[in-house]
Amino acid sequence: MLTDFKDRPCVLILASGRGERFRASGGTLHKLSAPLGGSTVLDHTLAAVRASGLPWHLEDAGHPGMGDSLAAAVRATAGAPGWLVLPADLPLVSPQTLLKVADALRSGAQAAQPIHAGQRGHPVGFGAACGEALMALSGEKGGAPLLKVLRDARALVLIGVEDVGILADIDTVDDLARAEALLQARGKTACS
Repeated sequence: MLTDFKDRPCVLILASGRGERFRASGGTLHKLSAPLGGSTVLDHTLAAVRASGLPWHLEDAGHPGMGDSLAAAVRATAGAPGWLVLPADLPLVSPQTLLKVADALRSGAQAAQPIHAGQRGHPVGFGAACGEALMALSGEKGGAPLLKVLRDARALVLIGVEDVGILADIDTVDDLARAEALLQARGKTACS
């Protein structure tokens, strides 16, 4: 884990979930260990974060809810000047998207969220002023209630991106198949 913050927000990779929907859909192992493009779902997510060069923290301690996981991750990185919340099951997010959200926070945004084709996705960025509220979270909803407060206060910056990876989370085996197809399409585009 890279936690040399300097003036850069920290990417919080949330990997504490049980992956029950994935197993219920026919998956035989935890979704983060599922094979994707010659690697695993988690390996792809970590590779994107590492490629961004941002400091990061992997929270995989098995908390009861996303709010609990997020609160623990913020407590573990309390010295950060902000946080990018990235569920570990988003293996196709691009390093450039991570950097765009981080840049919005560095430019003074209280919160920032990428948007692609009219849909909001991850990572969601929170500025340092949100630290106490993030550390107080618990339960299943994660940072959504805080994000709603910030959106209602017009303190949320939306960042348009050409990155379908912000929406491509892996919850079922069908999601994994779609991610594999997107990954293969990216490879073909890169080689064209």
